[in-house]
Amino acid sequence: MFSPRRVVLSATIVLSVATCIARADDNIKPAPDAIIAYKTVEQADGSSDELDLNVFHPPGYQATGKIPCIVFFFGGGWNGGTPSQFYPHCEYLASRGMVAISAEYRTKKSHNVTPKTCVFDGKSAIRWVRENAADLGIDPDRVAVGGGSAGGHVAAAVAACQKLEESDKVASNCVPNALVLFNPVYDNGPDGYGHDRVKDYWQIFSPAHNLHEKMPPTIAFFGTKDKLIPVATTENFQREMEKVGVRYENHLYEGQGHGFFNFTAKKSDTNYFVETVRESDIFLKSLGFLKGEPTIEKFVKR
Repeated sequence: MFSPRRVVLSATIVLSVATCIARADDNIKPAPDAIIAYKTVEQADGSSDELDLNVFHPPGYQATGKIPCIVFFFGGGWNGGTPSQFYPHCEYLASRGMVAISAEYRTKKSHNVTPKTCVFDGKSAIRWVRENAADLGIDPDRVAVGGGSAGGHVAAAVAACQKLEESDKVASNCVPNALVLFNPVYDNGPDGYGHDRVKDYWQIFSPAHNLHEKMPPTIAFFGTKDKLIPVATTENFQREMEKVGVRYENHLYEGQGHGFFNFTAKKSDTNYFVETVRESDIFLKSLGFLKGEPTIEKFVKR
């Protein structure tokens, strides 16, 4: 049992707690309402470390209902990155009535791990959320998963790669009920992204090579000038999803490169954050996760 309103204190998140306290300042970036440890991992030196879920609550939140939930995984090539990348997405979707979470997972920079460990942690996070749904006040049958770039790979692999497991003892299902993906890495085959780093296990690591009929409905966003993930990758993925009978919405943005979807506060920039989040909102509403019309334009003008 845990208290979802309790902020778990550790040396690595003191700054997040300070930010949470100072949230009234408009110049402070979004900060989670709670930080909850979901997994303890062993370090190379024999010490242990906790991986956290950064949780945003909807207005009037009470941990007694069955609220829809979304969990995001940050990008960074499995090398680095931080959960704060998806704090703006979480803050908005929480304002729309979801419990929104940005998950920490191990990377090469943080824990000197290989890419498959990123997926192990992703699966652990979703299983933990489902197993603790009653305490979190969420609906275990309305758990969406999102992510960008390598974090999009983690999200897609959590859904697709059923043979890639950290342990032979799998306690619960980690396949989400929906996917919301931002220029995700799909193909890790011989001609795909990062193959040299995963060549010993790419057959069970590459989402494009592990699709199945229980894949969740998916929305994906790509720029047509993405130098890391070509448009052909998402078009091929869409065809394979259709073969297994799963809904796949493919949104392409002309002339945009990798990471075009990230939040920007610059008024001179075309705000693709707004456009992609609006489409995500409409998609989630169609699946019964949200009600009413998107409010993203009002949200970013606060």
